[in-house]
Amino acid sequence: MPQAILEPTCTSQIHPTAGEGRIGMTDGITLADQDVVSLDKIADGLIGLRILLVNVYAVSNGSDWILVDAGLYLSAGRIRRWAQAHFGDRKPAAIVLTHGHFDHVGALKDLLDEWDVPVFAHEPEMPYVQGRLSYPAPRAAAGGGLMSVLAPFYPRGPIDLGNRVQTLPADGAVPALSGWGWVHTPGHTAGHISLFRDSDQTLVVGDAFCTTKQESALAIATQKAELHGPPAYYTSDWDAAKRSVELLANLRPRVVAPGHGLPMAGVDVADALQTLARDFDRVARPHSEDRAA
Repeated sequence: MPQAILEPTCTSQIHPTAGEGRIGMTDGITLADQDVVSLDKIADGLIGLRILLVNVYAVSNGSDWILVDAGLYLSAGRIRRWAQAHFGDRKPAAIVLTHGHFDHVGALKDLLDEWDVPVFAHEPEMPYVQGRLSYPAPRAAAGGGLMSVLAPFYPRGPIDLGNRVQTLPADGAVPALSGWGWVHTPGHTAGHISLFRDSDQTLVVGDAFCTTKQESALAIATQKAELHGPPAYYTSDWDAAKRSVELLANLRPRVVAPGHGLPMAGVDVADALQTLARDFDRVARPHSEDRAA
């Protein structure tokens, strides 16, 4: 079973604030207050919202802000209320997708109906968000754990955004956000990206790696922050995933904001990520005997 990598001693479990009310998910699944958590003050201009098992982020430069990913189905109302609490009536300048898996695009169409803003994804991801390709079938045995067992029931898409989605700029710039760049981090999906701000070494990870063992329902419930590889059941290319973790480790981030798990910050984060990259085959790449709760 993959072991937890070093948990940074200066980790910020960054100011979680419970949301209000309850919203239905799908077929009898309901989000309670404790399942919707505001992740405040992650870094300058960076805040997040955890919706049950996945995070979305807002990145601001003062005048403009963008939304990174779009969470689960039927969570658009919750995302809009969270955004309004922080930005008033200002809608985002854009929505940037780290990738197109169901838990990162679920509320997208509902959000676009109200906001009508451009959406950006990397070119290799476009077939999955323009209705042309479904993702490969998940591996139910990968990494063990209840979330892996349930993986065959997760939607594989595709969603069809048509011409509402555009390719990210080829120069690595992030639309509407000076000082940020996007980095191609394939493996979890072919067109997966992460966002990085060099000035303070802040990394918005997507699913290139996690700070929880995403295959384990128990780990998701407890949200103990520790570095793990990408969600095993949905990762399609493990060699590419390893190279992506190595690339991100070489950036030496001081703050990491993942798609799954709590943000982490502190002087030990970079070394912990180097450890994950070094030991990736042992602790992240799934093996048939792996088990998790």
